[in-house]
Amino acid sequence: MNKNWNNGDNMEGAAALDGPAGMQPDGVIQTNYDTVVDNFDDMNLKDELLRGIYAYGFERPSAIQQRAIIPCIKGHDVIAQAQSGTGKTATFSISILQNIDTKLDECQALILAPTRELAQQIQKVVIALGDFMSTKCQACIGGTNVREDIRKLEAGVHVVVGTPGRVYDMIKRGALRTSHIKMFVLDEADEMLSQGFSDQIHDIFKTVNADVQVVLLSATMPIEVLKITEAFMRDPVQILVKKDELTLEGIKQFYVYVEKEDWKFETLCDLYETLSITQAVIFCNTRRKVGFLTDNLHNRDFTVSAIHGDMEQKERDVIMRQFRTGSSRILITTDLLARGIDVQQVSLVINYDLPSNRENYIHRIGRGGRFGRKGVAINFVAEEDKRTLKDIEQFYNTKIDEMPMNIADLI
Repeated sequence: MNKNWNNGDNMEGAAALDGPAGMQPDGVIQTNYDTVVDNFDDMNLKDELLRGIYAYGFERPSAIQQRAIIPCIKGHDVIAQAQSGTGKTATFSISILQNIDTKLDECQALILAPTRELAQQIQKVVIALGDFMSTKCQACIGGTNVREDIRKLEAGVHVVVGTPGRVYDMIKRGALRTSHIKMFVLDEADEMLSQGFSDQIHDIFKTVNADVQVVLLSATMPIEVLKITEAFMRDPVQILVKKDELTLEGIKQFYVYVEKEDWKFETLCDLYETLSITQAVIFCNTRRKVGFLTDNLHNRDFTVSAIHGDMEQKERDVIMRQFRTGSSRILITTDLLARGIDVQQVSLVINYDLPSNRENYIHRIGRGGRFGRKGVAINFVAEEDKRTLKDIEQFYNTKIDEMPMNIADLI
């Protein structure tokens, strides 16, 4: 299969748009595919999938999603080059879910990732977005029970996401049948094709149909990786999102280690005792957690307000007005409303839960320290959050220190 690849920085007919980072719908883009669909409703998606997208918390497609979902759905080979945090996982997950037949209990899409953690993260996204479609997605990764994988695969799944070693093992054992796979996705392809995985990937690729659709997602595309793609991609659509520099200047960031999730509440109460806060926003990942926290803080006689997506707009407006005027000092909320809040007096942001999307971190903690003001962010980190914290540090190229004893002096 011979292909035409134009290097990302020199694409024929490339359209380059200036704008904010790739998560923004008008992010910086270069592409050889001009169709832009700026609304999920206009993508002709299955109703159940659309419900899953909105339930997951997406409101508008990001830059990469506006451009890459449609060519993926149409069956084109696609190379999407974009930084982490620009919505890549959902791009290929939505495309897969649109194209699979859930009545057919056969693997129809195979996603390969370089690490077990990433594979599990992708599995969660596929299952969440496909929640109303009863999608079966199995993660085949090293370090887990082989028999369990075989049992699940033989029972029938629609999507398999995994690391190359375990996936190839499942194919060799006959547990993973490849005859119905129509979409082959390589996430973090630069890592996958240059890190000694390439032989395994080649072996897996040989087992799928010759006309399989190939989708590559990657943060960088070194020249040697491009050469490898020529061997198995047909005239790919190329989409490049450049990430603008994100800055966290002026915001001091700390973490508090709490061994168990259940201990976060007491830690929060202890913090209240020591801090004479001007105003604070506390972020949780679910509406249920917002409710739990609000009720329990009220029971301890703390005055707090809560705001989330289930509320009527009028009620939200009243609460925001109280918070802006300072008659309510503590606001508990979810990510859904994080971007719309700008309150002059907010000096402290507490991430009771670390955000499930890394890109939301800057939107959250940017509540404090906006327009050059100083702010403090405190992240509650349980054992299972340690990796997420490390991811955030790497993604934003920042250092998050353990909270010092004299935290009250810093706010």
